[in-house]
Amino acid sequence: MIVRKSAQEIEKMAAAGSVVADTIAHVGEHLEPGITTGELDRIADEFIAAHGGVPTSKGYRGYPRAICISPNDMVVHGIPGGYVVREGDLVTIDVGVTLDGYIADSAFTFGIGEIAAESQRLLNVGREALAAGIAQARPGNRVGDISSAVQRLVESNGFSVVRSLVGHGVGRSYHEDPHIPNFGDQGRGPQLSEGMTIAIEPMITAGTPDVYVQDDEWSISTEDGSLACHFEHTVAITAAGPRILTGARDREPSLLK
Repeated sequence: MIVRKSAQEIEKMAAAGSVVADTIAHVGEHLEPGITTGELDRIADEFIAAHGGVPTSKGYRGYPRAICISPNDMVVHGIPGGYVVREGDLVTIDVGVTLDGYIADSAFTFGIGEIAAESQRLLNVGREALAAGIAQARPGNRVGDISSAVQRLVESNGFSVVRSLVGHGVGRSYHEDPHIPNFGDQGRGPQLSEGMTIAIEPMITAGTPDVYVQDDEWSISTEDGSLACHFEHTVAITAAGPRILTGARDREPSLLK
């Protein structure tokens, strides 16, 4: 069942989204060679609490940390711990925050220091794919319009979209209907309407789309060891068009012109 939100509920989600965005930016300021992902998680946990929020991932279905941190060939759900960040890494910071009963969710993949040209191209395409998907998040369109826009942009640049992982509705719960795949056909799927709030999140790889779950039963990595990136925003469908609820205000330019 798709849960549409009132204007007041969307404002509450936007408040949670501001904490999400600021958390990602704050963690990004500490992302440098030599720091562990466990220390980055501690920094995020303390920052979220200081801003009145609760890390939605912590305890969700048994997940043990405040945020997810996924380096290099790890696509999503990396559990922070002893991994030491290195020059040239790609590191995804994925944050969900609950504030006043409402949830927002976002992810950003950072390049650490000097990164390879192909790594930078992967990041550029990931961000462009998110922007392309968001541009389709308008009343009257369908989920397939978002999915198709992401897929076309990614695959036309020679990369792959992960097909076993999808975006989702979000707001009162962490994962709500509908699913938002990163592949599909225009004009197919549930129709988008005012009040829907969705997490659009291209998860793309430099190799094949195939992934596997590691022994910790959370971390998901590429089967072929290729690099991955993950960009995500929580978006409200409004009469005026898509509204990004997890924009980082003055720290990160909007993905929409």
